[in-house]
Amino acid sequence: MKMYDYLIVGAGLFGAVFAKEANAAGKKCLVIEKRNHIAGNIYTKEVEQIQVHQYGAHIFHTSNKEVWEYVNQFAEFNRYTNSPVANYKGEIYNMPFNMNTFHKLWGVITPEEAQAKIEQQKRQYAVEHPKNLEEQAINLVGPDVYHKLVKGYTEKQWGRKAAELPAFIIKRLPVRFTYDNNYFDDNYQGIPIGGYTKMVQNLLDGTEVRLCEDFLKKQEEYKDLADTIIYTGMIDEYFGYCFGELEYRSLYFETETLDQENYQGNAVVNYTDYEVPYTRVIEHKHFEYGTQPKTVITREYPKAWTREEEPYYPVNDEKNAQLYGKYQDLAKKEGNVIFGGRLGQYKYYDMDDTIEAALQCARQLLK
Repeated sequence: MKMYDYLIVGAGLFGAVFAKEANAAGKKCLVIEKRNHIAGNIYTKEVEQIQVHQYGAHIFHTSNKEVWEYVNQFAEFNRYTNSPVANYKGEIYNMPFNMNTFHKLWGVITPEEAQAKIEQQKRQYAVEHPKNLEEQAINLVGPDVYHKLVKGYTEKQWGRKAAELPAFIIKRLPVRFTYDNNYFDDNYQGIPIGGYTKMVQNLLDGTEVRLCEDFLKKQEEYKDLADTIIYTGMIDEYFGYCFGELEYRSLYFETETLDQENYQGNAVVNYTDYEVPYTRVIEHKHFEYGTQPKTVITREYPKAWTREEEPYYPVNDEKNAQLYGKYQDLAKKEGNVIFGGRLGQYKYYDMDDTIEAALQCARQLLK
């Protein structure tokens, strides 16, 4: 008999949800985490009585009623609505691209006028078979929207010129012919009052957690502890990069506390011109309608991933899909190791997707 039914590698959202479900089913679990805190990339830390999103802005949104009801067991959510604005060389535009955006660009007032303007630009500049992201984006929204609100931001995010990126990266761009500034069209949206860390603490309540523990450095020791391993780290790293590295984009965060009440008037401001090196500035107090005398802001800089960096976004192109397929074949032979989450499954997951995947995994294993 082994000491635990499940060893869960990673105290992020996937691992915490699985641990909660396994614990509720009477299974004995151990969660280990190589960082010095729980909650993975949704970790929030209190600074000046403000919940600071340490790894970038995380707004919970979903149309999955089951997932919404599930997370509300562990946190009370406020009514925050994501309404980012874009700053292009000092000009402010609403996002997603909506009637407020189009009025600022062209002075149009009605949806009919906006549609006609976009169609005119698409007819004038579209190409029949777009060969790259730039041509694809212009085909979708025309050059005005593209050059001011898409091009620079995208090139910073990917670290490559838009004309060098494959067209399939942008399959659609959200264009709305209403004056609604709500970025998401999901049924449910909000921020957990008191931060995400508190929510994950509630998920992990009753489960043993060990921090600053690197599974890969003590694999044999840890594998002897449990019947089944839930692994939420990088799948290619687990297998020693034997087929090569999967590609990721990483981020660098520059956070500072300011002795002023309000810095930018919005939780998220995107900087869409290429000359500004960061992609966005987050003012954390606005996620919870804060009235604290000080404020905390974070500038977010995209960067190339190396093994010394945190992997944030998988580069889901054809080359990486083929490489991931090789690792997936190895994973199927591991027997008692289940790979989950964004890194384990090399897939871009929103938070609700992560929870849904963790619940499905738990149901399959615990039935």
